[in-house]
Amino acid sequence: MRNPEQVLNILAEHSNESGYKYERLYRILFNEQMFLVAYQRIHAKPGNMTPGTDGQTEDGMSIDKIHALIDSLKSEVYRPKPAKRVYIPKKSGKLRPLGIPTFADKLVQEVVRMVLEAIYEGYFERTSHGFRPHKSCHTALKSLQNNFNGTKWFIEGDIKGFFDNINHGVMIEILRERISDERFLRLIRKFLNAGYLEEWHFNRTYSGTPQGGIISPILANIYLDKFDKYMKKYAQDFHKGKVRHRNKDIGRLNNRVHYLKKRMKEVTDVDKLEAMREEVRNKQQQILTMPSGNDMDENFRRLNYVRYADDFLIGVIGNKAECEKIKADVTQFMQEKLKLEMSQEKTLITNAQD
Repeated sequence: MRNPEQVLNILAEHSNESGYKYERLYRILFNEQMFLVAYQRIHAKPGNMTPGTDGQTEDGMSIDKIHALIDSLKSEVYRPKPAKRVYIPKKSGKLRPLGIPTFADKLVQEVVRMVLEAIYEGYFERTSHGFRPHKSCHTALKSLQNNFNGTKWFIEGDIKGFFDNINHGVMIEILRERISDERFLRLIRKFLNAGYLEEWHFNRTYSGTPQGGIISPILANIYLDKFDKYMKKYAQDFHKGKVRHRNKDIGRLNNRVHYLKKRMKEVTDVDKLEAMREEVRNKQQQILTMPSGNDMDENFRRLNYVRYADDFLIGVIGNKAECEKIKADVTQFMQEKLKLEMSQEKTLITNAQD
């Protein structure tokens, strides 16, 4: 029985190979050690201790139960139980639905999540910052600071009910591009179709991933990685010009500062000299606040993109008409490729000066 770290490292070796197909993944779920690691990871997060629909917590888990769980996976009789739906308050005052799986299902999901992370982490784009190791909202903000310099327009992306509207068929087909193991894919589909219980009434799930499910965040990233890669190619095609023409206003101000400094050497009147010094200080301060490139340079265009979970931001050096086209292209891609709908009212185009 292979050590879990060794198993995951072997998978990760091929993570950044775009054409690589993973086979025989399902048998990893027969490894008892994988479940023990999953148990430790779940135990380390207090939020994972909430019981699901069967009322069981970690206290009811044992090696014998893990063996029984593995046997049910081997025979494929394993069926995830419906998640228990609860509601938690959002900052806006509204309530967000959360699906809580049973503890046994959490264990299986954590093993699947570890496998998917090993397969996809090296494949994901650097523009994706949500639910990833060593990534966070802070790294997303740092990306904005480092890469969005000189941006004239922002496009704020808003996907309508993303987690509830992930198309199961599209999800499985995206996974199938990298995973050639139908048993493993059937297991993921079982989780997607498990449904939820609300006030003991069973509800089927025909789309979406349950918010609260352990595999939901990585499945969301795998789904939107298609969009990340689309935006990477879109930015490459959009870019125009090597450097932006210099801002002529800065040149004029620098000339004025140079002239004043030269004249100051000849001026003897104290009041006049102080006035000239003040003008130099004002002009230099003005230069510091101005973009070094010419904002009106039509031969220079840039597009930057960053995503955190289902929120994304596009920064554009260009004109508003180009931003309108980007918004339309993004809307079309979401509809045609991912079966998702953009909120046209909330997907805003904003001038950076506003």
